[in-house]
Amino acid sequence: MSNQKTNSATRKRRWLWPVLIVAALIGAGAWWHHHRSVTAEGGDAAQGQGGGRRGANANRVQPVSATAAQQRDVRVTVSAIGTITAANTAVVRARVDGELKAIHFTEGQLVKAGALLAEIDPRPFQIALEQAQGQLERDQALLQNARLDLQRYQDLIAKDAAPKQQADTQASLVKQLQGTVQADQAAVANARLQLSYTRVTAPISGMAGLKQADLGNIIHASDANGLLSIAQIVPASVVFAVPEANLPRIRQQLTAGKPLKVEAWDRDQRTLLAEGKVASTDNAIDTATGTIKVKALFPNTDGGLFPNQFVNVKLQLDTLTGTLAVPSAAVQRGAPGTYVYVVAEGLASLRKVKVGATDGDWTAVQGEIKPGEQVVTDGADKLRDGGKVEVIVPGKDNAGGGGGRHHGKGGKGSAGGEAAASAPATQAAGTPAAQGEKQERWMSRVPPEMVEKLKAMSPEDRRAWLQQHRGEQQGSKAENQPAS
Repeated sequence: MSNQKTNSATRKRRWLWPVLIVAALIGAGAWWHHHRSVTAEGGDAAQGQGGGRRGANANRVQPVSATAAQQRDVRVTVSAIGTITAANTAVVRARVDGELKAIHFTEGQLVKAGALLAEIDPRPFQIALEQAQGQLERDQALLQNARLDLQRYQDLIAKDAAPKQQADTQASLVKQLQGTVQADQAAVANARLQLSYTRVTAPISGMAGLKQADLGNIIHASDANGLLSIAQIVPASVVFAVPEANLPRIRQQLTAGKPLKVEAWDRDQRTLLAEGKVASTDNAIDTATGTIKVKALFPNTDGGLFPNQFVNVKLQLDTLTGTLAVPSAAVQRGAPGTYVYVVAEGLASLRKVKVGATDGDWTAVQGEIKPGEQVVTDGADKLRDGGKVEVIVPGKDNAGGGGGRHHGKGGKGSAGGEAAASAPATQAAGTPAAQGEKQERWMSRVPPEMVEKLKAMSPEDRRAWLQQHRGEQQGSKAENQPAS
């Protein structure tokens, strides 16, 4: 009896292991199928957003932006960096020592040459002037008396009433007093000059800087900072360096008397600060950098340029008149070389071009491209030669099937067609209000995180994803129903 029970338990264990193995395989297969479905859903969404590999779906229509090639004037410019400098800069210092009694300027004020800026206590210098004048008057009186004596001696000598030696001695005394009077006159002039130095005036016209001394301070002629500085900012100048290869053209223009236009831009190169002309070049090339220094002058009548201000400089060397140009964003560089994508009949065509001068957002090109042809400016990184494209018009609703899309020449695209394609296949296109209502229906049937991804998909990819999602939902419902 015991042996029969043991054999029965052994047979049950033999049948249990295969059942467990089969159940484990079924569970693994179900997990793999679910994981594959989720991965495929994420991959389709990423491809709908344009994140897939180039060529993953060769028939997919790629949305792009395009602009027509134009014939326009393109400037040939050289970019450089420079610093604004004043035409002249003067540090105003006191010429004499003394107490600062008055200040007649305002910091940052535009002053003219000769304008009174400050006053130093003049009393010591006035006294010195009066002393020099008194000494001069005394010596002038002595000279006058010596001249009269000399005249008397000369009259006596003529009558043989006085010795000739006495007349000669008196003549020497007159010359000596003449020298003394001349020295006194120089002393008076010097004292008057020192007195004039107590009135500090502007040596040049320009903008006054910050004051370096306050009222009541004792200032000296040896002060390093002086009283203030004046910068002549009208006109302003800038010195910048350009490659030496541009020197022949610059010298040719200057020799012919043709002005070379120079533009000064702000640090971000978004705001034009001033326009000027080249004044001169340096007399030697810098061998260390291979550049030549160029000096340009700006009228700066509005005072917008300040000394030591950093600017980006654009030197215009020439102008290409009526040349073929495309937006700079359309030019691509890769294995084929330099090329652009041209949109025609809803297809992208790769055209090789030779790039010329760049002027702002436009670049001169040479190649198999004609004025008026649409070149791709955005989205070219996902294109291939002969691929399907869909040009997006800026400023219009392109996500919901609006009228902002077109396919180049002869391409198709309409609001009703795309709205119907974006809705489920079982819904028919109706009025615009009905289309919006149907779009809201399919939006409510998908997870919220997939709404924006589906909007970015093409109509064909969106329809395929919705059908797949609907099939997965129906299969899930069927699995969850209890067995009868």
